Amino acid sequence: MDVSHLLDELNDAQRQAVTAEDGHLLVLAGAGSGKTRVLVHRIAWLIQVHHVSPMSLLAVTFTNKAAGEMRGRVGRLLDIRPDGLWIGTFHGICHRLLRMHAAEVGLSDTFQILDSEDQFRLVRRVMRELEIDESEHPPRQVQGFINHHKDEGRRPGQIEHFDRSFQSRQVEIYQRYQDYCERSGLVDFAELLLRTVELLRDHPERRAHYQARFGHILIDEFQDTNTLQYALVRLLAGDGNRLFVVGDDDQSIYGWRGARVENVAHYNRDFQPEMIRLEQNYRSTRTILEAANQVINHNDDRMGKSLWTEGEQGEPIRLFSAYNAEEEAEFVIARIQDWIVQGGRPSDGAVLYRSNAQSRLFEQALLREDIPYRVYGGLRFFERAEIKDAMAYLRLMHNPHDDTAFERVVNVPARGIGEQTVNRIREHARAHGQSLGQAATEMVAQGGLAARAGSAVGGFLQLIDQLTTARPETDLAGAVRIVVKQTGLVAWYQKREPADRAEAREENLAELVRAAEGFDQPFEDEQAGLSVMASFLSQAALEAGEHQAERWEDCVQLMTLHSAKGLEFPLVFLAGMEEGLFPHQKSIEEPGRLAEERRLCYVGMTRAMQRLYVTHAESRQTYGQTNFSRPSRFLNEIPAELIESIRSSFRVGSAHSDRPVAEDAGGFGLGAAVRHSRFGFGTVVSLEGQGPNARIQVNFEQAGSKWLVLAYANLELVA
Repeated sequence: MDVSHLLDELNDAQRQAVTAEDGHLLVLAGAGSGKTRVLVHRIAWLIQVHHVSPMSLLAVTFTNKAAGEMRGRVGRLLDIRPDGLWIGTFHGICHRLLRMHAAEVGLSDTFQILDSEDQFRLVRRVMRELEIDESEHPPRQVQGFINHHKDEGRRPGQIEHFDRSFQSRQVEIYQRYQDYCERSGLVDFAELLLRTVELLRDHPERRAHYQARFGHILIDEFQDTNTLQYALVRLLAGDGNRLFVVGDDDQSIYGWRGARVENVAHYNRDFQPEMIRLEQNYRSTRTILEAANQVINHNDDRMGKSLWTEGEQGEPIRLFSAYNAEEEAEFVIARIQDWIVQGGRPSDGAVLYRSNAQSRLFEQALLREDIPYRVYGGLRFFERAEIKDAMAYLRLMHNPHDDTAFERVVNVPARGIGEQTVNRIREHARAHGQSLGQAATEMVAQGGLAARAGSAVGGFLQLIDQLTTARPETDLAGAVRIVVKQTGLVAWYQKREPADRAEAREENLAELVRAAEGFDQPFEDEQAGLSVMASFLSQAALEAGEHQAERWEDCVQLMTLHSAKGLEFPLVFLAGMEEGLFPHQKSIEEPGRLAEERRLCYVGMTRAMQRLYVTHAESRQTYGQTNFSRPSRFLNEIPAELIESIRSSFRVGSAHSDRPVAEDAGGFGLGAAVRHSRFGFGTVVSLEGQGPNARIQVNFEQAGSKWLVLAYANLELVA
């Protein structure tokens, strides 16, 4: 049989992994090293060369998209229909098994899966039945408690606690929640895994059946497995099956959601596999790989590998030290414009950041320059729930008859105003031709609501009055600060949501304050006589109403570093490289979390194919205060010879004064007065690069700031 087509396109290390003989294998696959190709070809090799039945193979990956891609590639490679192959996610495989053996694990044949939001609502319902105060036990935290213990394989009776303790109440909720699920035939995501582990653990005949069935088990992204998933792997592997594990300890960035990078070490201990390293990278230039290798080398306890490429050395990594976050955003968008002018596509570029709150300034600049963009894996800034909540309060302060805003926040934060009460207010408003605010005011005054509901609605109306009275007439930022502080939104999110999500919402609200501080009222709004508040609300609504580019459209990609894993782009910007932001302040003091932050930096750097920019700002404003930050320690871990530093518009020199910077060219030094035939007179504020590709930034008196290629700018020096 001619199997040369299975090996022709593989390099030596990939070929070694694909053709490995019997035994367990650990493929340590670096970023961009072709791990999916290896997995697909391994499956094809086992089927075509070793005559392994397709039905005795089990391949597990972490997303449905990746599973679908793997099935499709195997089908094309072997010219077979891949529908019957056991290729899927952990949750998908477990769901398939439980459907086949529902009765054996105490489930009905018609059991239903609860998604995260349905699970949250059920937790709240159970807590109300138990009359548990949500302020003491926030439902989101209880939901996280349940899922965490399920991921660790623990049922309520296996959790240690003391009677009448805080944890005992959460265990009580967990037990009541689970009882409800059992009666109703409901299974949450974590339960899919736990119930399957219990099926194999507690039913020896089933365990023996599937161990005999799946002689070869292949697992992708192994560094992202949690405790329960590793337990499932061990049960299926037994003593005789062959494990083919692909992972990269340097790309383990999901510890905050239960992933355990130590599972790679546990696999080495438990199965003693042969290790093959995939270190040849097919994505990035040598410069980018050398820089990424040097950064990740600062982590201890690595299994060790060094990415390399046969490709070109490539351009140096550009480091821009901005004066503030606004200048950072302007610089990034100017580079994207330059890329497009030189023939690149908007979709070639990606702006990566540590916190979602950082997206606003980039969105603002892209909108201003009419460059299409997409916030990958998230909402645009003014579409985010916490921003819409705060804006609804601002709208009520500006217009107490805004019914949409009233309905959004009348019970946000929760103040005991249920849907039945809101319905009564709606009916009164319809009957009397009033706004909801007017109807509510009248019903409270006339005793038209039950005592408890009337008190709660009255408290809400009083809050709106207090906010309206307290806000400075012309100080927009002051009004936003008052809303964020006095409504209790931040504390509410902290009580009802996991810490990481609540923290992100708090950061976004801080960014809203910053947006108000920097708001420049459009000339046409001022001419129309709009107040600054009315103008701000209008502009925000227009921005939120802009249709976000779909994924197939040609647009710049904005995303968090966590969202970027698995993607690649010719042009990448790592923004906000500052101590306290990246690495995050909460990770700096903990070695384990700091190591994960460094892995996140490594992942971000290795998304870049051709050109990589790293940027930081000396100052950012939060809640009206200017905060000064040192450059991220990760920047200092990049060798100086791989960096080209770029001067800021606002001062000569940079935070990295020991690095090479662009030289003055043709007499156009910083501060030089120049004239352009189209843009008029201006002042040189920044220089970048050398030779014919040198770029110059000029602050023109009429046209504003422009970046120009010096060789084609036709600038004239003005005495």
